[in-house]
Amino acid sequence: MSPQTACRNNLRLSRRELLSIGGATGLGLTLPDLYRLRAAEASGSFGSAKSVIFLFLHGGHPQHETWDPKPDAPSDVRGEFGEIDTNLAGLRIGELLPRCSKLADRLAVVRSMAHDNTNHVQACLPAMSGHKHPPSVRGRGDFPPTDTDFPHFGAVYDHLRPGDGHLPNWVQLGPVMTRSNRTVLHGQSPGFLGDAHSPFRIDQDLTPDEVRIEAIVPEISVQRLRGRRGLLAEIDSQRERLDVTAAKSLKVFYEKAFGLLTSEGTHQAFDLAAESPQLRDRYGRNHVGQSCLLARRLVEAGVPFVNVHWCKTPSGSWDTHGQNFKKMKESLGPTLDTALSALIEDIEQRGILDDVLIMPMAEFGRTPQINKNAGRDHWPFVYTLAMAGAGLKRGVVEGASDRLAAYPATTPYDPADMAATIYHLLGIPADTLLHDRDGRPNKLVIGKKIDAILA
Repeated sequence: MSPQTACRNNLRLSRRELLSIGGATGLGLTLPDLYRLRAAEASGSFGSAKSVIFLFLHGGHPQHETWDPKPDAPSDVRGEFGEIDTNLAGLRIGELLPRCSKLADRLAVVRSMAHDNTNHVQACLPAMSGHKHPPSVRGRGDFPPTDTDFPHFGAVYDHLRPGDGHLPNWVQLGPVMTRSNRTVLHGQSPGFLGDAHSPFRIDQDLTPDEVRIEAIVPEISVQRLRGRRGLLAEIDSQRERLDVTAAKSLKVFYEKAFGLLTSEGTHQAFDLAAESPQLRDRYGRNHVGQSCLLARRLVEAGVPFVNVHWCKTPSGSWDTHGQNFKKMKESLGPTLDTALSALIEDIEQRGILDDVLIMPMAEFGRTPQINKNAGRDHWPFVYTLAMAGAGLKRGVVEGASDRLAAYPATTPYDPADMAATIYHLLGIPADTLLHDRDGRPNKLVIGKKIDAILA
């Protein structure tokens, strides 16, 4: 086969893709555009990630105390901590991350992430989906999410690549994240894709030596489960008379749940007690550490998308309006350093770092100026993300902030650009369209992938 023939075969569009061209053309994409997109995606890092571990640091980690310290800034910006060398020449990070400093040559660090929304509830949507709210609602502050929101990365993956039912496609470890006023943070749901693409949620204490995952309920017999399944089917038949769309979503969700609960693979994947006490200690005997360890077990078993929610835990919240330095020193810094370094080391030692994207994420950073309560407030105008694994260059720093870590000094990257990067690594084409409940096509990717960090 000639190289030209091979290239044509690699770029051949499927029937499904050809059928979507009409909608794509309406969004400004022609057939040559689609072929150019395929050519760009057919090599390199595209599709490198078999799975993603998405560690969400709700509240936003302070860039000054983590990945972008400013030791020469004034004291009311610099803060109480210094910086330390890493094993990557030229990169220095906050002194509270000594273990991560020894793994810097595995990291891809982006120091010029930026957007303009200071509201937790709203800013979480682009962080977890790559899409912002329309300008018409930006002034509303905190308001509940709706089923018209753009879906989470995990829901999109589940929609585009349905699993076989033996393991979930998307798992969330930790509680549904909320504000102190109990408003649910946007971006955690399947949005307009419907409840059929909801995550499999585990929200319980994972620190005991013997952990019984309550959602799995191993003592319930298959016969009893089938009985419950029949009851649910009867309920669904009644629901259908009221709401066909909702009933269909629930039916798919119940079928998935039944498959998971009766799968031996599910029980094995969720069995934290199978890990040695030493390894569990290495991750940290806390919600974040044990969730990261469970996430590693899940992706190793074949789960493609795992969220770890770090919000209101004994390790504290990243929303450090007060006592930022005390919280960073006593809990947040050591917990992040221990869990993240253990996760990277463990996955690398198992030989799967090239297959797993480790993605710590937050909705924004924290203010350069320290407030009167020794805290830092919301700051989306520049922040840093550090990630590792599948399809990423190792030991690379892209972008820079100014001398105060207040604004980008180089090209800024929007959450939509990071979303484009994630979808690229998952092998999901940039021209993919998602249809909402009314059949309207929506561009999945609206940003540009960050080529500088791609292998």
